[in-house]
Amino acid sequence: MHLRLDVDVQKLEIEKLRKGKNKAEEDLDSLKTDYKKLRLLMKTIGLGKISEQ
Repeated sequence: MHLRLDVDVQKLEIEKLRKGKNKAEEDLDSLKTDYKKLRLLMKTIGLGKISEQ
């Protein structure tokens, strides 16, 4: 009985970790997209040259 409960608890913890990992990956992808847009904007308005120096 106790082993069954331990397995269930561990399954719930694994699912929680997977959801957290997926959320972190989505956030990272969003940050990468925002960074690319920002770099393009900086390049477009000429700020890229200042930051590269």
